[in-house]
Amino acid sequence: MHSESPIKRRKSRKIFVGKVPVGGDAPISVQSMTNTETCDVEATVAQVRQLEEAGADIVRVSVPSMEAAEAFGKIRQSVALPLIADIHFDYQIALKVAEYGVDCLRINPGNIGREDRVRAVVETARDKGIPIRIGVNAGSLEKDLQKKYGEPTPAAMVESALRHIDILDRLDYPDFKVSLKASDVFMTVAAYRQLADQIEQPLHLGITEAGGLRSGTVKSAVGLGMLLMDGIGDTLRVSLAADPVEEVKVGFDILKSLKLRSRGINFIACPSCSRQNFDVVKTMNELEARLEDVRVPLDVAVIGCVVNGPGEAREVDVGLAGGSPNNLVYVSGNPDYKLKNETLVDDLERTIREKVKQKEQQLAATIVKG
Repeated sequence: MHSESPIKRRKSRKIFVGKVPVGGDAPISVQSMTNTETCDVEATVAQVRQLEEAGADIVRVSVPSMEAAEAFGKIRQSVALPLIADIHFDYQIALKVAEYGVDCLRINPGNIGREDRVRAVVETARDKGIPIRIGVNAGSLEKDLQKKYGEPTPAAMVESALRHIDILDRLDYPDFKVSLKASDVFMTVAAYRQLADQIEQPLHLGITEAGGLRSGTVKSAVGLGMLLMDGIGDTLRVSLAADPVEEVKVGFDILKSLKLRSRGINFIACPSCSRQNFDVVKTMNELEARLEDVRVPLDVAVIGCVVNGPGEAREVDVGLAGGSPNNLVYVSGNPDYKLKNETLVDDLERTIREKVKQKEQQLAATIVKG
């Protein structure tokens, strides 16, 4: 249960988005994007703070106009998280948000016009230590590439990325990351695999326009999981037609499942059957809702019967094995106490929070010693 991830990550150059390291030996960061109207500063700030509370490491904000750039400056002053400005075509917007303290520019060098404009953006980024993200999307490939390949393909996406990369290479600016996103899982995975060996820069993962909460989660888990298993990926966003907070939760769940990040509770729960001695589904729904605020990594098992219950419960921080007439709670692998169904959720939540407090104290002690 506590084994390390066997994944060997691709070696990449480390850059910094604000204070968050991306690439190299840094943890894979989780991103999301605001879906509020950027000019509505109050609503956008509120959403960034919600994403921060959910655990987001970085947040992207769309900046489509100079008016939005002015609003971005106010947003930047109001939140602590690193912010990426998503910009297309107008290089002056990039220069403006750079003045306001943007932490990363999502801008494709090839679509902002003449070389002098690109150079102006790059020199500003160099002067202020701002990395650039090159973002290739299968739905917006250059017209000549659409004509050359007939339709979006992995090769077309990689060629598009290399064009933008070449511009930054000629300007001697290596502090960038790249994304190659499509709504098709196989196209996305193939594109990332093709590019991964050709550059040293970090890769931002995502399945674009993945779908709603359920279908988008599945598609993202499959696609990102394939790449992460290959060791590819330094930062990610799960793109869902849902509350952006859900993107952060799913992103961490994907990383936790591969033992690449640890944050909050990792629940192990049986799907339930007629052997269950308590309502597993109801119990899990209540526990997840009550314990969303927990940030300390913790493994918790909720198993409805004695077939797999004791075995699973012994391998986690807190485990519950269904039994008759009473259920048995394990703490740190040892049987601790029995509880009745009537008080099951309350008692188990109390035990979990006690364990969380212990871990927080242990972590605090480790930091002091360090």
